[in-house]
Amino acid sequence: MTSPAAVDGEDAEVVSVDRRRWAEPGAETVRPGVHRVPLPLPNDGLRAVNVYLLEEDDGLVMIDGGWALPESRAALESALASLGHDLGEITRILVTHIHRDHYTQAVALRRLLGAQVFLGAGERPGLEMLHEVRSNVPVSSLHALHRAGADDLADRVRKSLAPDGFDGDDWEAPDGWLGPGVLDLGRRALRIVPTPGHTRGHVVYLDETAGLLFAGDHVLPHITPSIGFELAEPGLPLADYLNSLRLVTTFADTWLLPAHGPVTGSAHERVAELLAHHDDRLAQALRVLGTRTRNGHAVARELTWTRRGLAFPDLNDFNQMLAVTETMAHLDVLVARGRVVAADDAGVRKYTRLDDGPATAPRRRRAV
Repeated sequence: MTSPAAVDGEDAEVVSVDRRRWAEPGAETVRPGVHRVPLPLPNDGLRAVNVYLLEEDDGLVMIDGGWALPESRAALESALASLGHDLGEITRILVTHIHRDHYTQAVALRRLLGAQVFLGAGERPGLEMLHEVRSNVPVSSLHALHRAGADDLADRVRKSLAPDGFDGDDWEAPDGWLGPGVLDLGRRALRIVPTPGHTRGHVVYLDETAGLLFAGDHVLPHITPSIGFELAEPGLPLADYLNSLRLVTTFADTWLLPAHGPVTGSAHERVAELLAHHDDRLAQALRVLGTRTRNGHAVARELTWTRRGLAFPDLNDFNQMLAVTETMAHLDVLVARGRVVAADDAGVRKYTRLDDGPATAPRRRRAV
């Protein structure tokens, strides 16, 4: 929900699609044996989710699964046919994180094909909590709304999401939990890099030989991902996210293969834009806080949102929830940096600015 940084430029060396056309159905060959397939999302401003198909000696490896919908499976089958393949060739599905548009169709394809599904080990607490609450309502986000002083918004979001029935079959456990390391697929090897922030267990898959980063929602070319939108308590998700962005730059630069948007050039360049964007948002949150003691909801209401600079009341309830939880994440990083203090008052966290130093300069040795 945060407003995006500048759009990446195009490069003739990568076969990619126009920014406005990336979600059109079909298969795009990014490299020999590496194909991007956008799959539709229902009533979603993101328009589509990219899955990637890797041709290996024992079949196809799929990165991310899409949302378990008939139209999504049909789009996948059509794209496979255009490449001379079919669903039955998918042997493994490597998922970047636990959100529905990435995980649920992977589970459905396993049930249909017998393909193995793998997920980052950090997603286990969220998946276990999902089966405990048996609801698609993001419990930790609702808790954050209450801490932000947005009880009315929390009630509206809960009521709006309650009819969205929970189906435990969509959320079966994976065949394996992935930690950091290198996964040998045969023709290629993928380095598994845990990148917590968007979710606690988000991972990216790095093909160091081909120079490709399968980034999931960690690094997106046109928008910034929501932070900490999950069931398990996320801790300090923005601090985790910023550290995970910096981690990506410790590896050689690559092409960016995102879950939403077209394939683009330098992943490092986009990471720099995202870090600068969050520096700006931290400074904006500090300015809005000013000399007053305020809760997260009050600060969020005075910030603008999306690249169009929308006022908070112009967002729908779901996006207001994301705006408030992101504001809380930024304020909590300012607390960790010693720029702001927080105190709980009847269950509501209130923030007070300490000084007039630069918002983006850490004051502690821990990287946040």
